Amino acid sequence: MKYLITSALPYANGPIHFGHIAGVYLPADIYARHRKLQGREAIHISGSDEHGVAIMQNAQKSKKSYQDYVNKWHKTHKDLFDLYQVEFDFFGQTSADYHKEETLIWFKELYEKGFIEKKAQDQLQCQDCNNFLPDRFVEGECYECGYEEARGDECPNCGTWIDAVKLKNPQCKFCGSKNIEVKSVDQWYLMLSKFHKEYREWFESKKGSWRKTVSSFVDSLSKDEMVDRAITRDLDWGIDVPLPEAVGKKLYVWFDAPIGYVSNTKEYCKTTGEDYLKDWWQNDNVNITNFIGKDNIIFHAIIFPAMSLASGRAQAVNDLPANQYVNLEGKQFSKSKGWYIDADKAVKEFGPDNLRYYLTTLIPESTDSSFTWAGFEAKINGELANNIGNFINRSLSFFFKNWKEGIEGKHFTSFFSTKEAEELKDMISSYHELVDKVQIKKGLELLMQIGQKANGYFSDRAPWAQIKEDEEAAKETIAHSAVYAFFLGSLFAPYLPNLSQKVKDYFGESCDKAFLAAYNGDIESVKAFFSQESVALVKKPKGLVKKIDSDRVKELEEELKSKA
Repeated sequence: MKYLITSALPYANGPIHFGHIAGVYLPADIYARHRKLQGREAIHISGSDEHGVAIMQNAQKSKKSYQDYVNKWHKTHKDLFDLYQVEFDFFGQTSADYHKEETLIWFKELYEKGFIEKKAQDQLQCQDCNNFLPDRFVEGECYECGYEEARGDECPNCGTWIDAVKLKNPQCKFCGSKNIEVKSVDQWYLMLSKFHKEYREWFESKKGSWRKTVSSFVDSLSKDEMVDRAITRDLDWGIDVPLPEAVGKKLYVWFDAPIGYVSNTKEYCKTTGEDYLKDWWQNDNVNITNFIGKDNIIFHAIIFPAMSLASGRAQAVNDLPANQYVNLEGKQFSKSKGWYIDADKAVKEFGPDNLRYYLTTLIPESTDSSFTWAGFEAKINGELANNIGNFINRSLSFFFKNWKEGIEGKHFTSFFSTKEAEELKDMISSYHELVDKVQIKKGLELLMQIGQKANGYFSDRAPWAQIKEDEEAAKETIAHSAVYAFFLGSLFAPYLPNLSQKVKDYFGESCDKAFLAAYNGDIESVKAFFSQESVALVKKPKGLVKKIDSDRVKELEEELKSKA
């Protein structure tokens, strides 16, 4: 089985915050790294989502061309992902020509098969500035939950896909007027109603394996009917609708954006010589996993699967691990309201390992979670530093100090006939089962349990006391502890790449194959590596985890409060 892993295309219209990283990009990166470490053929595809009204609005406000505006955010996002060590095999742009070409193929296939039709659409028009008000050009009160700042495309509060005409007390975002009327305009629609039966047959085969938060939501939205949705807008930024009678119309962002997964795969395959359809998107031997936030469920669980199946261009998604929201101190992130932390500054101050660790503990797999500076301090100092960093540093530093020339291999290999080795093998197997099922947070929790066992072994045997009375016993304790450290370093590779590499470096370049074998629970291959006449560390260990200063945390808490 091959693995095609995608993460939601970040919208090229503003900064990425911790909620985005923990909710989508970090779990996708961990899962992709995990599959590759297993020796699976896997690719991680994403890229910037670069069309839509909000981008037009803000490009105009910033007095930039649309292309310059999205290029700026594309680079900003990619630079941030690099800082957090979120790796993509390809990270593209939906404003690129290659994406336009692929999108038009999808339109043609769906149009010719009767799944795209022209309809008259009621649309809001401001009577003071005469602009039509699609999507985010209008705001009003949500007719489902009463939220007063619902947009014309979606309610940020309840997630409803909004019919702008139904908004209560609508207000023009161009001029602020509430003098708005409903007008009839021709648009082209994706005829989801025509594909309802086929879609439901497909969905029934998936819903039992999807997260309940996803399947129950999708079931409620699609059980009785599927509503046709307009895929064109009267805009001046986007992909032209390829029909003679649609001059001036653009394909709207929600139609072309998910096709970006396919177009970006096509562009990636130019570097590998593969066929993006035969080898990936139309291959029965490929598992497709879309990592998204819960606000994208409609598009990825209903719209894009229907588009894929109806057009025949791609297989539909196999797994859809949509996460809930990560909040900030219990409230939604909002840069406009000052309730926001600069993710770029944070990673430059605290490092990717610390933030990747804490954000992984916050992955909202079933319920919303909340970032707090106090929680960050507690998790790093109390767990990562004390459990993992402290154990590896103490045990390997003791090794290097007392047996710089090495310890006989027999002391290492004796570990593999102990009950600790059996427990470790079972725990590694359980870890793989969890991460295979995209239970990323539980996978980390199990690794921390291995760390606790290693700590307990080291502390109970007290090699600092043993060495005074029985050096051979102390050697065995340190050798066994070093094996634990070796396995921990390997197992943390998807979660904390820096920490993993540092541990690997202590054992030298000759450990490459054994380090990979350790990740996969191949005990015999790891034993073979340690079956040398003597095993030595090639460099002096240093602290792996930088603890968080309590006074600095208090400063950051006060800084956040002052912004609100």
